[in-house]
Amino acid sequence: MRLAIFAGLRPFKIRDAGRDVLAGLTLASMDVPQVLGYARIAAMPVVAGLYTALLPLVAFALFGSSRHLVVAADSATAAIFSSSLSHMAKPESTEYVELVAMLALLTAGLLLLARIFKLGFLANFLSRTVLIGFLAGVGFQVGIAVAGDILGIDVSAHRTIPQLKELYDNFRQFNLETFKLSLLVVSVILLGRRFAPRFPVALLAVIASMAASAEFHFEERGIAVIGPVSGGLPSIRLPEASLNQILALLPVAASCFVMIIAQSAATSRIYAARHRERIDEDADIFGLSTANAVAALSGAFVVNGSPTQTAMADIAGARSQLAQLVFAAVVLLVLLFFADPLQYLPRCALASVVFTIAISMIDIKGLRSIYRESRGEFLLAVFTAGAVVFIGVEQGILMAIGLSLIRHVRHSYSPHTTLLKPDAAGDWSAAPATPGMQTERGLIVYRFGADVFYANEERFVSEIRALIEGAPAKVRWFIVDASAITDLDYSAAQSIRDLLEELRPQGTQIVFARVSPYLRSDMDRHRVTAAVGETWIFTTLHEAIAAAHKLGGGHVSGDD
Repeated sequence: MRLAIFAGLRPFKIRDAGRDVLAGLTLASMDVPQVLGYARIAAMPVVAGLYTALLPLVAFALFGSSRHLVVAADSATAAIFSSSLSHMAKPESTEYVELVAMLALLTAGLLLLARIFKLGFLANFLSRTVLIGFLAGVGFQVGIAVAGDILGIDVSAHRTIPQLKELYDNFRQFNLETFKLSLLVVSVILLGRRFAPRFPVALLAVIASMAASAEFHFEERGIAVIGPVSGGLPSIRLPEASLNQILALLPVAASCFVMIIAQSAATSRIYAARHRERIDEDADIFGLSTANAVAALSGAFVVNGSPTQTAMADIAGARSQLAQLVFAAVVLLVLLFFADPLQYLPRCALASVVFTIAISMIDIKGLRSIYRESRGEFLLAVFTAGAVVFIGVEQGILMAIGLSLIRHVRHSYSPHTTLLKPDAAGDWSAAPATPGMQTERGLIVYRFGADVFYANEERFVSEIRALIEGAPAKVRWFIVDASAITDLDYSAAQSIRDLLEELRPQGTQIVFARVSPYLRSDMDRHRVTAAVGETWIFTTLHEAIAAAHKLGGGHVSGDD
């Protein structure tokens, strides 16, 4: 396994360094409040959010290839593991922190295996439709989870429905002062995001709320604060967990792994294409693995290639991983010299930052686009979102993967099939493959729009039978346009051989046209070539039709 060090910085250009340094400072000013919010989603101590933007950022800059991907805390992965681990240990407790660190180590191991065995293609099994639905569901789940802090109501439940019930049952605890402050922070951040997206409005809101809390003693007024925060450098050590705990963490790690692969790959591809750069996805997976490994060793939690933070870095002008290294340097300064003031941060202000993150996860524009183009896919996205909210985040990601696979298999099981006919200009036009139609008298040209395998073989042979039996004249030549067929499995080959034996006594010859080398290899291996006849397999449709015309004499004729 070849390693390329600092590929995300090379080629390094001195003239661009100043821009990247400024972009890194801008990114830090916008992102520090966000990583504090991600720690809240993860149910981890606030300082752990800062740790995710320290060594993990450096590790990815060292081993990754993307010049743009920001690898740090992420709301989706934080929501995935917090919903599961909160049942295994009390959030923010020592045991919980150990479990979270072990989870990051297990996730790093899965990413390393993906790099060794080149499993990056697994990202493609999470379709964009279900990913949008999943993130929308996480947005709702996270928004409801922090509603208690925003309203000043105690909520101890970890699932969405019980949380809603506790909010209703304990509404008498509603604190108007807490809600006013929350409403102010949310409004300021959303307005800043709308009218001044490059301005660090969230940071100013957090600093202002801390200053006001220290000056006016918010805690004495019934507005809860986060309390003392241990700053300084993280301690480096291996997490501890029992074998049973590790086994229980593996499914959660697998869910985080899939989300990391899907989000990081999609994000790095988008920005590489935008800036006309090349990336090495295997190197990025290894970079993500090392980033999660150092997160585990340094008391942080699972990190991901964050789409939102990468977009923020790009808007700020970042063009290499130097900007991310500057971001890490700023976080280091915060940990060393500015951790004490964090104790005055009102919990409702932090919850408000998280609430704005949750809102940004609900991609209304994307959902509208899906609805306009495909009602079925829109229902799929909504179903995925509902599964996250009502069943759970971890179960939601697994269901999202399952639904993506089912959708793929469904399309392969029931592909588009057409009957080709020449139009007035002599060009081929496609019509639905409906019994009672022919390409010419005695000739049918049929196109099957997917690979033929065990799940759709019956559809393939049944439709051929129906077209032949329902034709207005006897079919002497049935040409299969195989341009969309690249693979043929054993079951499908057996069904095709049976069909050939059935049709031969009837005087109908099956012909395969537009056969690719891949399909020809499968046909040879499964003895379909021998059953069809070497002379009835063509690489072009023109050759196949010309052969039928030649043997049929002009237009192919058949008996009624």
